[in-house]
Amino acid sequence: MSTKSLLVTCRIDIAGRAHDCQANSRHRINKGDVRLKVRNGLGWDHYCSECAKKIFAKDLAKIAQLEKLEPEVTE
Repeated sequence: MSTKSLLVTCRIDIAGRAHDCQANSRHRINKGDVRLKVRNGLGWDHYCSECAKKIFAKDLAKIAQLEKLEPEVTE
């Protein structure tokens, strides 16, 4: 049995050209900047390091909640 993952394919890489962050168009990713690269269908979404840190913090909190293995209460 293969190990499953909740995470989509993602990488940390260096931008080859300048472009806007996909989470906030006011954040510019310049050529040579470190960025988060996340698989989106056949393509990739790119996030600046500031937005990547926010994504990581939010996802770590969600993983910590899931790790408790407590079902969500719904009415």
